[in-house]
Amino acid sequence: MRRMMVAFIALMLLALPAAHAVQPDEIMSDPVKESRARDLSRELRCMVCQNQSIDDSDAPLARDLRLLVRERIAAGDSNSQVLDFLVARYGEFVLLKPRFERQNMLLWLLAPLLLIGGSLALWLQIRRRARNGADLPAPPLTPDEEARLAALMADEASS
Repeated sequence: MRRMMVAFIALMLLALPAAHAVQPDEIMSDPVKESRARDLSRELRCMVCQNQSIDDSDAPLARDLRLLVRERIAAGDSNSQVLDFLVARYGEFVLLKPRFERQNMLLWLLAPLLLIGGSLALWLQIRRRARNGADLPAPPLTPDEEARLAALMADEASS
């Protein structure tokens, strides 16, 4: 129980920096715009951390990106305009969830295609084994095998 408590406290301490990544001087005065900025920040990848959103990252570049998002929102840009601006500036990699476009269609379709291909190969293999096994009758037992089988059955019946 004590180990679980220590592990829980350690986990909470690891989560604290992510919870306070947005600095007080970054927060917009309008709560609606701040909410939009936070939502957009959760969709953008920190280019330093690479597996973390800029909303969760303490990296200086993430702070710069958060400020840039807030500048664009304050200037009156829509969410899609802000994302388009950042993609034009940093590339598609800045998005945590890539868009479904021609350039990255393979990224989106590869997993389902592999799943369908693997399922089809498995189905064909099972069908081939069933067909081959049904065509071949079991070979008859040799006299030695019959004698061993009879001895085993006699032992089983006597015990």
